[in-house]
Amino acid sequence: MNDDAELIEQTLAGRSAAFGLLVRKYQNRLYNVVFHVVGNSEDAEDVVQEAFVQAYLKLDSFEGKSAFYTWLYRIAFHAAIDRKRSRRYAPVRAPGGPGDLSEVIDRGDGPTDRLERREQQRQVREAIERLDEDHRAVLVLREMDGCCYETIAEILDVPIGTVRSRLHRARLQMRQLLQEQLAAKQRID
Repeated sequence: MNDDAELIEQTLAGRSAAFGLLVRKYQNRLYNVVFHVVGNSEDAEDVVQEAFVQAYLKLDSFEGKSAFYTWLYRIAFHAAIDRKRSRRYAPVRAPGGPGDLSEVIDRGDGPTDRLERREQQRQVREAIERLDEDHRAVLVLREMDGCCYETIAEILDVPIGTVRSRLHRARLQMRQLLQEQLAAKQRID
């Protein structure tokens, strides 16, 4: 029996502290994925909390056919998409917060290098935000969370072929959006 299965069994037996271990194990990873779906840290925190509450309440319905985190991600993604659809806002970011695509600063880099890297990260964030929900979800799960196609298909409840197709289209859209940003920048310069 794996660690998750043991913790789930303990939780179902009434030891809620076991579920706390599952929360600690997955909260940061889940937050980082959800952040890129909803676009701001406050909503991401709310969605993650809601996903864990829902998972706790529905834990007895978890059949173990997929990994626990896959089941949890599915709950979180549905909550994130619902949140995104119900709100119409401009994304607000907390600089330096989790999911900020923060850079690892090489101490040998000069200020110009760090500024250029930050600008590139900003452009990537803007391009990701411009993708439609389906493409953004697949791209974030694959490229930022490192999920395999099968896991993405389970989380989003779509066939693997759909995952491949959406990922291909998302990458093409990202390339196009980034090229447009570069062209616009060159016109300004």
